[in-house]
Amino acid sequence: MYRQIDNPGYWNGRGLSVSGDAIVAQPGQLDALMALERIGKRLSFARNDEIYAEGGGADLWYKVVSGTVRICKLLTDGRRHIAEFCFGGDCFGIDITSERRYSAEAVDDAVVMRYQRRATEQLVDRNPALARLLRDTVLRELTAAHGRAFLLARMTAPERVAAFLLEMCERRDRTKFIDLPMSRNDIADYLGLTIETVCRTLSAFKRAGAIAIASPHRIELLDRFALEAMSEP
Repeated sequence: MYRQIDNPGYWNGRGLSVSGDAIVAQPGQLDALMALERIGKRLSFARNDEIYAEGGGADLWYKVVSGTVRICKLLTDGRRHIAEFCFGGDCFGIDITSERRYSAEAVDDAVVMRYQRRATEQLVDRNPALARLLRDTVLRELTAAHGRAFLLARMTAPERVAAFLLEMCERRDRTKFIDLPMSRNDIADYLGLTIETVCRTLSAFKRAGAIAIASPHRIELLDRFALEAMSEP
C-alpha cells in the first residue's frame, strides 16, 4: 500500500517514509512504485519458513510487506551468521551474482512481494525514477553493511547490544518501546555473540536502569542517552 505526501514522516532506513502499515512514497516516486507493484507477486510465509536457500539462483528479489525476515548463512563450523533483519518496506535478495550467498527465512509470519530480476531490469530501462530508487536502496544496504562490519570488528559485547537496541529503535517505530520479533539466539548470531552473553548484557542494562524488559519480545528504553554512550567504542 502506498500513499504520496509532501511532508515526509520518519524514515524506515531504506529510503521510504512509513506511516502505520503503509509505505509512504515521496513526491516523484509513486508512479515508479506502482509500476513495480504490477510486476510483483505477493507471497506469505510462516515462522521459520525458508524464502530462498543459499546456493540457489538469484533471479528473484523481494520486498517485505509485513513481518520480519532474516538473511543468514551457515558457516563451515556449524555456526550461523545473520547478516541482516528486514522489516516492512525493506528490500532483500538484490544480488549481483547468479548464485545466492545467503539464505532468507521468515522470523515470524511474513508477507513479501517477489519480483523477477529480468522484468525489473526491463521496467528500470523505461523508468528512471525506479532506477534511482533501486540504486539508492543498494547504496544504503552497502552503507549499512559497512556499519555492521565495524560493529563486529571493533565493539565490545555491551557496545554491540546497545548499538543493536538503538538500531532497532531507529528502524521500527522510534518510540521508547521496541518490539523484537527475533529470538535471543537470532540477536546473538547477528551480533557475533553467544546467547548467554546477550542475555547477561540485557540483564545488566536492566539493572543499570537503561532498559526495562516487558517481555522476551518487547524492551522499553528508559535511558537512551546511557545506551548511546555505551554504544560508542
